[in-house]
Amino acid sequence: MRPSRRALLAATTAAALTSTSGATAAGRPRQFRTGFENLTATGYESLSGQRVGIVTNPTGVTRDVRHIVDIMHADDRVDLIAVFGPEHGFRGTAQAGGSEGRYDDPATGLPVYDTYLKSGRALADIFTASGVDTIVFDIQDVGARFYTYIWTLYDCMESAQLAGRRFVVLDRPNPVTGRAALGPVLHKEFATFVGRQPIAQAHGMTAAELARLFNGEFLTAPVDLGTVAMAGWKRSQWYDETALPWVPPSPNMPTPDTALVYSGTCLFEGTNLSEGRGTTRPFELLGAEGVDGRWAAAANDLALPGVHFREAYFAPTFSKFQGKTVGGVQVHVHDRDAYDPVRAGIALLVTARRVWSGFAWRPDHWIDRLTGSTLVRTMIDAGADADEVVAAWQQELAAFRATRRKYLLYR
Repeated sequence: MRPSRRALLAATTAAALTSTSGATAAGRPRQFRTGFENLTATGYESLSGQRVGIVTNPTGVTRDVRHIVDIMHADDRVDLIAVFGPEHGFRGTAQAGGSEGRYDDPATGLPVYDTYLKSGRALADIFTASGVDTIVFDIQDVGARFYTYIWTLYDCMESAQLAGRRFVVLDRPNPVTGRAALGPVLHKEFATFVGRQPIAQAHGMTAAELARLFNGEFLTAPVDLGTVAMAGWKRSQWYDETALPWVPPSPNMPTPDTALVYSGTCLFEGTNLSEGRGTTRPFELLGAEGVDGRWAAAANDLALPGVHFREAYFAPTFSKFQGKTVGGVQVHVHDRDAYDPVRAGIALLVTARRVWSGFAWRPDHWIDRLTGSTLVRTMIDAGADADEVVAAWQQELAAFRATRRKYLLYR
């Protein structure tokens, strides 16, 4: 009797995961494994007998860049019946602020449901209609409060609880390490989809750790939560030290270098300057018409650890200043262990306002949503320097760090 295509694919997957997560090419043990790799090593034991749906996007891949949905669909040991897509969509075709809607995935035939901007009972009804018993989450985060996938995680956890479903998080690394939480803590009155709950701007946690924090501190009623931790990941590790392939989590997050600066320079979304969207270096290139070399000079004069600022000129192909040549800076991190992205972002805001007379906040004060309160905007407007702004949030940050410690999974 000839084996089924699903059986052949399952066998191929098992062999590939054993060879890639179990040993290096030189035959030495490879200690690091993702949550998905640990899940498959158990034969999907924690999902046995469950109808499974998965919240994921293009980052849900193995070391040989096969998508885990394709792998799970081909494996008789797991009953995968639905996929749920976040912002940018399951297959990642939508730009910022967009999604792919409801469709059937051409590769697997699985129904794909849209979770973007859905929460509460509306999202719970989608989970119920899909027929799933357990919802799995596997998306690569980038470590910043205003990156929306962690709030998709939060909303899905809340709605899974309302629908009476289990929730399982497959963990992946924080690409910018998990050494410390940095930056201001969100005030609840400024909650939006770029920050639902009071966590630090750079949270220094993994998705599974955040899920534990959300369940223990913020959900009105806890969900039946399971986490599949990584093996061999240390809090000091950078993404390129894991040997995992980088798949852009969103169209404007092309490399781990982008993630490194993002938790600071994304603040320029709250200004009239370009944050580099429409260039090959989003969030590393910043600028506007009329900005010249004085900005880079002022930023370099601060002698911030681990970073240099280069006078730069660029022409975005979309977003702010589309098709126009603008002046500004490029952020060059030369010592990532010494670099503080949030402090650097604040320093760039302070110096931009001082050297360029055209500087303005977005009229809707979006900066307050990004930073989590009025503190940053009002202090900079009052003439505070970067160190004074950073000092102002330290007490709230210390309190968050104490809470955070209770939910960490890795040393």
